[in-house]
Amino acid sequence: MQYPRMAATTTADAPVLATRVSGIGLAVAAMGTVQLGGALSKPLFNDIGPGGVVALRLALAGLVLWPFARPHIRGRTREELAAVGALGVCSGMLTLAHFEAISRIPLGVAVTIEFLGPLGVGLVGSRRPRDVGWVVLAGSGVATLTLGNGAGQSLALAGVLLAGVAALCWAGYILLTKWVGARWEGLEGLSVSLVVAALITLPFGVAQAGTDILDPAVLAAGLGLALLLPLLPFTFELIALRRLPTAVFGVVMSLEPAIAALLGFLILDQGLAMTGVVAIAMVVVASAGATLSSRDAPLEEPQLV
Repeated sequence: MQYPRMAATTTADAPVLATRVSGIGLAVAAMGTVQLGGALSKPLFNDIGPGGVVALRLALAGLVLWPFARPHIRGRTREELAAVGALGVCSGMLTLAHFEAISRIPLGVAVTIEFLGPLGVGLVGSRRPRDVGWVVLAGSGVATLTLGNGAGQSLALAGVLLAGVAALCWAGYILLTKWVGARWEGLEGLSVSLVVAALITLPFGVAQAGTDILDPAVLAAGLGLALLLPLLPFTFELIALRRLPTAVFGVVMSLEPAIAALLGFLILDQGLAMTGVVAIAMVVVASAGATLSSRDAPLEEPQLV
């Protein structure tokens, strides 16, 4: 019954299909640049430490974006300023916890644990039995990954805990981004939050990097990392959200743990045992399933990490 209807609308739907395909491509590119930025940051850890990388990346990203966004601070209410400040704090701590985690445990493992944050936000308040099933599946996947030696070696407890902190911060980031995005024009909110995030992480960066953070080679590398994360991903995701239904975007973003594991393998030679592959697949399926099962609920804006 579906084939005649699909054939009859193929020509008329061609522009829509092209838009959807390009939107999916941009969403995948956003995830790729985020995880590529994380993978390429690890060699720089030896020079200025994870804290130095985070502080440098956020500071340079803020400096690059501010002249383009030109945020208007005057006339803002205390509530608006407090929210964008909280977003900056949450963003800074999310980034710091993520980079500290991937300095201790494999990239794919860290991102899979952290992805519980967005998944939790999507399922909060749900009373449907099927959504409980997605939570159980995701939790089983993470338990298999961390307790079942999914990386083929023992995992550093500190790395697992830091990834858990990043998951909580990611959840807060999603909620705050939605609130700030509705009250700040264009990229103004992001620009201000990046400056706050840079200030929050600067003490950690200086403590780990010292004066090495001002080395010209380090600064050049930091600028490249700032473009990879968050400037390019934010732009890609912003355009993708205009071309895709929120549910489709959410399903595509569910692939992020798998992309992180793949780049960790290709760039950092971080292999996974079969149990690790299965565990990540469980989290990806749980995230995609939770997104699809919420198609009849009011749609929320997805995260822009």
